[in-house]
Amino acid sequence: MKDSEKISNILPGSALTRIMKDENTHYGVKEIARRANVSIATVDRVIHNRPGVSEKTKKKINDIIIELDYQPNVLASRLASRKIISLAVLIPRVSEETDFWEAPLRGVMRAESEIKKYGIQVLPFFFDLNDKHSFTEQAELILKKEVQGILLAPSFIEESRQLITACQKLKIPVVFIDSNVPEQDNLCYIGPHLFQSGYVGAKLLTYRLKENHKVLVVNISKEKDNYSYLQIEDGFRSYFKDHSQPCEIIRIDIKDTDKLSVTKDLTRVLFEHPDIEAIFVTNSRVFSVASFLENAGRKDISLIGYDFLKENIRFLKEGMIDFLICHKPEEQGFRGLMALYQTLVLGSPVEKVHFMPIDIITKENQAFYQN
Repeated sequence: MKDSEKISNILPGSALTRIMKDENTHYGVKEIARRANVSIATVDRVIHNRPGVSEKTKKKINDIIIELDYQPNVLASRLASRKIISLAVLIPRVSEETDFWEAPLRGVMRAESEIKKYGIQVLPFFFDLNDKHSFTEQAELILKKEVQGILLAPSFIEESRQLITACQKLKIPVVFIDSNVPEQDNLCYIGPHLFQSGYVGAKLLTYRLKENHKVLVVNISKEKDNYSYLQIEDGFRSYFKDHSQPCEIIRIDIKDTDKLSVTKDLTRVLFEHPDIEAIFVTNSRVFSVASFLENAGRKDISLIGYDFLKENIRFLKEGMIDFLICHKPEEQGFRGLMALYQTLVLGSPVEKVHFMPIDIITKENQAFYQN
């Protein structure tokens, strides 16, 4: 009679299952150590991402782990360590101007519900999109909390660079969502391919354009030279260049994002260029432009912008917005937090860049779309 059969006559099924799982886990570590010709303690260091193992040995052990499809008991390990891992989330707060950041926050909360049993604590911090100082204040608070990882929406480039530099010194991994910061040593970026997103926007915009047309690119943001918007605009302009389509592209930066300022600036530019046929908005504030066009009775101008927000959906249904381009913001929040968990708890590598899909939402398909 096998040992497991003898034990099954004594122990209830659940206890037997636990013992056999423990035996299999222990045997797995022993087998990995045997094949790698190292001690069990060395394998344990690699599995739990602890220092003291050379890169060559670490690679050898990880290759064997993949080969054996070994799955460590993460929950038991985390409970035994009793160490809390704190992850900070620094994103814009939801405001009257835009509720875009509700979606990434939902994704973060969904991820937290899955990993909190492993001793993960999520600390949310919010800044004002119209106030760089609020970003800096929140960043300083995070660094005082001694967190082990940060999920960041780098809306302010220079201020984000300062935070990342501080994190590098403290060896805190940082994940970017929604927009990237060039030439930074972050853990990974999860968000849209900004150039291609702008390229798609230009292609969509051509469906109503005539020859010798004028197009207006609108950037509604306090940050005139925001990296994300510049990348999107580069992609937008490249489409017309690549397809040899004669097009005069006019750009307007609206730094004061309130409704009155948007109305004032758009009135001026349309007075100066009455033959504008289409407008491309580089961010989620496309509803501000749609509201202006509706009040001005300008349904002849096609309009494209970003994000599946309540206000944007309303104007999409009414036909004032032709297309919305979306990049799964909730999924970005979820994947961003899980990337930190994968690195800090599982000790497994993550993709340096994970581009989200470029979804195209119309009046006809909006009812079936999930952000």
